[in-house]
Amino acid sequence: MKIAEVRIDASILEKHDPEWRFALAASPQSQGWVCSIIAEDGTVGYGYGSAMAHYGAPLEAVKANLDRFTKLLIGQDSRKISAILDELDHNVVGNNQAKSAIDCALHDLLARRLGVPICELFGGPAVTEFSSLRILPIKSPEKMAANARKLVNEGVKHLKIKVHGNVKEDVACVAAIREEVGKDIHLTIDANQSYTVKSAITAIRMMEPFNIELAEQPVPAGDLYGLKKVTDAVSIPVEADEAAYSLEQITTIVRERIADAVSLKLSKIGGLRKTYAAAMICEAGGVKYRMGAHSGPRLLPAHASQLAAALPGIWYSSELTEFEGLINDPWEGLQLEDGVLKIGDAPGCGVTPKASSGLPRKN
Repeated sequence: MKIAEVRIDASILEKHDPEWRFALAASPQSQGWVCSIIAEDGTVGYGYGSAMAHYGAPLEAVKANLDRFTKLLIGQDSRKISAILDELDHNVVGNNQAKSAIDCALHDLLARRLGVPICELFGGPAVTEFSSLRILPIKSPEKMAANARKLVNEGVKHLKIKVHGNVKEDVACVAAIREEVGKDIHLTIDANQSYTVKSAITAIRMMEPFNIELAEQPVPAGDLYGLKKVTDAVSIPVEADEAAYSLEQITTIVRERIADAVSLKLSKIGGLRKTYAAAMICEAGGVKYRMGAHSGPRLLPAHASQLAAALPGIWYSSELTEFEGLINDPWEGLQLEDGVLKIGDAPGCGVTPKASSGLPRKN
C-alpha cells in the first residue's frame, strides 16, 4: 500500500506546572511534531517527533528534517519499513527525533492496516501492565515533598527526583521526599549530567540511607570514563541516558560496562526498530535496560509502551505516564488506573486523535 500523503502538525502543549524545571533548563511546555502518514486507502499512521535541545534537535531542526523526509516518503510502499528507514539514515546523519516520528508512524500504519497492536510486530505482548513512574521537577525540598505526596495519593509508587548538581541541596530534597512518602515508595534520582565525578560519588553515597534505587546520568554525556568511575564507586545502580544516544554508544556502554543500566527512549535512539535493537544489545551483554522518560502527549508513550510490552527483560519501572502533567492532550486511548498503565488490544499504538484535534483520521 503506497504512501499518498504525509502531514506534519505542531504539538505545543502547556504543562500543569508552569515552573517545571530540570538541571538543563526550564521546561513549561512539551514541544514536538505529529507526523501523520496516510496510505492510499485512507488509513493513517501516527508518530511523534519530540523536540529536545539537549538531544541535539530543537523544534525548528526537527521540523526541517521531517519536511525533508516527507519528500522521500510519498509514493513509497508503506510496508517496506526497513528499506525506508535505511534510506533516511543515508539521507541525513543524526536527528533521531525526526527519524523516530517516521519510524513510529510507519509501524503504526502497518499495524492499523493489519488490525493488530504494534507489539505484535515485535513478538507480541509479554507484559501488559506497567506501574507509573512520575518525575518530580526541581523545587525546594518542601515543595518537592508536597508534590511527591500528591502523586502517591493518586496511586503512584515510583518517583524520579530531578537533582541539579548541588550535593547539599540535592540530598536535602531526597531526605524530605523520603520522610514524606515513607519507606514503601520507590525513589530514583536523575542529575541530567549536572555532577562532576567526585560530587556524583559523594552525593549518591549520601543518598544511600534513603534507599535510592537508581541514579540516572550523573555526569556529562561525553565523559564515559567518568561515568564508569561513578558506576564502579557506588552501590546504587547507575544508568546512562544522554550518554546512550545511538546504537554505537549503547554498544560501547555495554561492552565496557560503563553503566549498570541504559535508559531507552524512542526519540533519542531513532524509533521502535532501533530501540528494540538497543534492548537486544543490552540483553546480550548483561546490562539492564528500561524505557526512560517519554515526555510528550499520549502518542509518544503509546508507542513506547507497545514496544515495552514485547520486552520482558525490562528490569525497572518505565516512564510512560508523563502525559498526566499536560494540559489539553489531543490524544485518547491510554489511561492510568490506580497508578498502573494497562495495554489493551486496540490496533496500532492504541491511541487516536480526538475529533476536536484537527489531526487527520481515517476516512
